[in-house]
Amino acid sequence: MSPVGRHQIGTIRSWRLALLIAFMLAGCDKESNSPAQTAEGGDPRRGRALYMSNCAACHNNDPSRDGPVGPAIKRSSLALIEARVLRATYPPGYTPKRKTSAMPAQPYLKSALPDLAAFLR
Repeated sequence: MSPVGRHQIGTIRSWRLALLIAFMLAGCDKESNSPAQTAEGGDPRRGRALYMSNCAACHNNDPSRDGPVGPAIKRSSLALIEARVLRATYPPGYTPKRKTSAMPAQPYLKSALPDLAAFLR
């Protein structure tokens, strides 16, 4: 590889690192050390982070839009979120937007449901 090629790779890596750091710092709240909880008890900032790491790949980065596998889930009720995330089922009487069974149960997210619901409001 030529020296120019190595320089270009180093520059790309530097930009990636800078973007990663900027992304991480963008979520920091410098004015308060307390979480920004809603009246219902969830923290939408934490919920967004959970959504991006657990849901966005199938649903969409924008929860108001359909994803490649899952439907739009913006404004989903806590009952629907709980049923889908914890048990991979639907609440009684709910008609699914898509008839698939691709979503697995994710019971490890139980304590994060209020945060996820706060983000999806």
